[in-house]
Amino acid sequence: MDISTASGVTGRPTTRPKAWRRTLRAYITLTKPRVLELLLVTTVPVMILAQGGFPSLWLVLATVIGGSMSAGSAAAFNMYLDRDIDAHMQRTVNRPLVTGEVTPRAALIFAWVLAVASTIWLLLTTNWVAATLSAVAIFFYVVIYTMILKRRTEQNIVWGGIAGCFPVLIGWTAVTGSLAWPPVILFVLVFLWTPPHYWPLSMKYKADYDEAVVPMLGSTRNAPQVGLQVILYAWATVACSLLLVPVAHMGLVYTVLAVVFGGWFIYESHRLYTRAVRGTAAAPMRVFHASITYLTLLFLAIAVDPLLPF
Repeated sequence: MDISTASGVTGRPTTRPKAWRRTLRAYITLTKPRVLELLLVTTVPVMILAQGGFPSLWLVLATVIGGSMSAGSAAAFNMYLDRDIDAHMQRTVNRPLVTGEVTPRAALIFAWVLAVASTIWLLLTTNWVAATLSAVAIFFYVVIYTMILKRRTEQNIVWGGIAGCFPVLIGWTAVTGSLAWPPVILFVLVFLWTPPHYWPLSMKYKADYDEAVVPMLGSTRNAPQVGLQVILYAWATVACSLLLVPVAHMGLVYTVLAVVFGGWFIYESHRLYTRAVRGTAAAPMRVFHASITYLTLLFLAIAVDPLLPF
C-alpha cells in the first residue's frame, strides 16, 4: 500500500476512531446528554435551597450521579420504544438505534441496568424517598408518556412532561428526607414551563412529526394557535415562580431576577405569537432557546439567594 496515499502530506498513517470509542459515544447518546444538563440545572440549586446553604459535596455528587443514571435510563428506554418513528424524523435519524450502532436488545439491557443501578445507588447514598421518586420518574416517562400518551394525544408533552419535574423533588428529599411546599411549587413550575419550551421545537420540526404520525401540538395546530398556548403557559410559569417568594421566604435577589427573567420569557412568547398572526417567519427556536436560558437563570437565582444575607 502506498503510504503517501493513505497518510497525506505529513506521511503519517491516518487512524480511524477505535470501535470502542464509537460504541461508548453511542451509549452516551442513548442517555440524551442534553437532558442531563437540565437535570443539573434543576437539582443542585434545589438542594442548596433545602439546606439553606451548601449541602455536603458527597451528597450533591451522589444525588447527581443517581439522578443522571435515572434520567439516562428513561432516555434509553425512550429511544428503544421510539426507534421506529426516530427513523422517519430528520432530528432523530442519527440516533444509535436507527444507525445500528447499538442493537435494540443491547439498548434495552442498558436501560434496565441504569434503572436498577440508579435506584439502588440513591437508596444507599441518599434515602428511600429520593430513590422511590427516581423510580416513579422513570416509570412516568417510559410508560405514561412514551408508551401511552406520545402517539395518542397532542397534549402528550403536557402530562408526559411531569417526568421532567421529578429532579426538583429528588434534590429536595435527598437533603431533607421529606417533601414540603417549596419543591412542590418548583415541580409545578417545571410542569408549566415544559409546554412553552417544547411546543416551539415541534413547530420547527412539524414535517418530522407529520411524517412519523406523532400528534405534537406544533404539527396538529396552526402557528397562531400554538403561539397563544405558549403565551398562556409562559405567563403561568412566571406567576408560579413568584409563588416561591412568600412560600420559601426568598430574598430580594431572587424576586428581582424572577421578574426580570420572567418578563423576558413572556416577551419572547408574545413575539412568537405576534409574528405567527402576521404571517411572518415565527422563529420558534428563538423561544425554545430562550426557555432554556430562562430556566437556567431562574434556578441559578434559586441557588444564589439562600447564600445572601438579604
